[in-house]
Amino acid sequence: MTRLLAAALFLLAIATSPTAAQQRAPLRFEVTEASVTELQRAMADGRTTAAQLVDAYLARIAAYDHAGPALNAIIRLNPNARAEATALDAERRAGRVRGPLHGVPVILKDNFDTRDLATSAGSLALASHHPARDAFIVRRLRAAGAVILGKANMHELAAGVTSISSFGGQTRNPYDISRCPGGSSGGTGAAIAASFGALGWGSDTCGSIRIPSAFGSLFGLRPTMGLFSRDGIVPLALTQDVPGPLARTVTDLAIGLDATVGEDPADPATRLGAQPRPQFAAALRADALKGARIGIFAPYFRNADADVADTIRAAARSLAALGAEVVEVNIVDFDALIAGSSAIILETKFDLIDYFARPGGAPVKSLREILDKGLYDKALEQRHRSADTASSRDSESHRAVLTKQAVVRERIIAFLDSLKLDAIAYPTSTRKPVLVGDPQLGGTCALSAQTGLPAITMPAGFTADGLPTGLELLGRPFSDARLVAFAYAFEQGGARRRPPPVTPPLVNGKAPGAVRFVATAGGVEGRFMFDPTSSDLSYTVRVAPGAQAALQAVVLRRSDAASARVVRRMLGPDMLQAGGWVRLLGLDLDSFQRGRLTMAVYTSAQTDATAEVPVVAPGR
Repeated sequence: MTRLLAAALFLLAIATSPTAAQQRAPLRFEVTEASVTELQRAMADGRTTAAQLVDAYLARIAAYDHAGPALNAIIRLNPNARAEATALDAERRAGRVRGPLHGVPVILKDNFDTRDLATSAGSLALASHHPARDAFIVRRLRAAGAVILGKANMHELAAGVTSISSFGGQTRNPYDISRCPGGSSGGTGAAIAASFGALGWGSDTCGSIRIPSAFGSLFGLRPTMGLFSRDGIVPLALTQDVPGPLARTVTDLAIGLDATVGEDPADPATRLGAQPRPQFAAALRADALKGARIGIFAPYFRNADADVADTIRAAARSLAALGAEVVEVNIVDFDALIAGSSAIILETKFDLIDYFARPGGAPVKSLREILDKGLYDKALEQRHRSADTASSRDSESHRAVLTKQAVVRERIIAFLDSLKLDAIAYPTSTRKPVLVGDPQLGGTCALSAQTGLPAITMPAGFTADGLPTGLELLGRPFSDARLVAFAYAFEQGGARRRPPPVTPPLVNGKAPGAVRFVATAGGVEGRFMFDPTSSDLSYTVRVAPGAQAALQAVVLRRSDAASARVVRRMLGPDMLQAGGWVRLLGLDLDSFQRGRLTMAVYTSAQTDATAEVPVVAPGR
């Protein structure tokens, strides 16, 4: 079955081409949450075209990126995307389909070189930087028939995990727009979570694919070094830099990986000799977890947020239900083992100098020049200045770090071997996404990034306040395809992803508008307005004449028996009128959507409400 998957996807793509009449027809295909396979099937069946898919994604970007919730995920759009899609549609009509990505719109992190679009890496200093040629990954994507829709914002120069930059500003998390999306590939993560494209590409130096994947309820793989070329990607630290896709489904992830894996003469790390290249789609098996031995890695649970830890442990129990043997494991001296093994701060300065010297004429030549010109976001000043203090590429400090990385790598491999583990499991982040402006803590990225071992993150579920969490699995060198197969089996056992609340399907090409409604109870009238693009419920509450004497409180309340609680006190004693707003997320939003959010009126010291009515928007 699994070996047939890739072939089936390809045959599906070349099956039926849309006719010329269908090409002209105003076809409508809902792209929200649509998988690559579904897009390919729709194009093959003539229900949509690549050009119309481009239009559909651009409409979502127009509605939600700088308008509506203003996610600010996209840093620039490809003005030629529709023309390129039209050319790919012509190829399909002529009987040529390149594979499962033919005509599929994708998004790139803004550190991937593109010959036709500037590459800024989120830096104002590189706003006019036009590389001479595409990155290797980009060339592979174009050859596969993917349409480069645009480029996503990122943490400036990839030097952080909250996705703020001097050129792109702050990207917001579509699951809670007051919070960060992770980083540094946060624009890509937010864009794919919000269905601004079918697939997105990022890079990972220490969590930069995995953290935004976890915070966007996505799948993301940090691959074994050497499987994917880094050529043409603005570096942060080449010892640890790797590229890869972020996806809403494991099958999409596998399709993206298969399209871009391979040796590149320009990147020596990809010369793997006799080491076979993985075939990701062919490795997908619903029973992949049967017989696998997974270790729950205790050091990364010690300081985890309680609801994050609970969600991850529940996901781990699901691994066991799917046939894996799940055991608790520990490395007592892990903190000391991993300390001092990051190469990032020692390499950034020199790797950037080399990149800026590439053909294409970067407008700056060094990190020092960026600092001297003040072309950076203030949040990056300390990080940039620290990186610029590195004395030389071949320093004693750098050699010590590389030695430490080798020690940690061998220790972890020996640990896996001694306990006969196929993978170890832990939270991708032990903390929730932080509020915009706060530092993001809770990273577990170092274990993979500083050993070179592959790790995959997959949606584990949500906290009570509606924030996604990620379960990460780390394995041996070149076990990438098996990790992806584990994620596929986990996904088939029950989907844990759900789409963001603030980017619903468009209505006639536009974001759905706010809805207004009224609730009355116990002499109190509540006028409400719910905005689906922010998940905000605003209200004005008025007390009828004669009712205020006995009134104690008016509250918004979840009435579900298992989770009943006050969401917002709206009005108190001796108050005739009050107004405000509350952002409905997680269990609060779920209660509202199911008609279980109520306006409750209390007129005595009793614990029961005198009157209580559902707060229900029309059509819900």
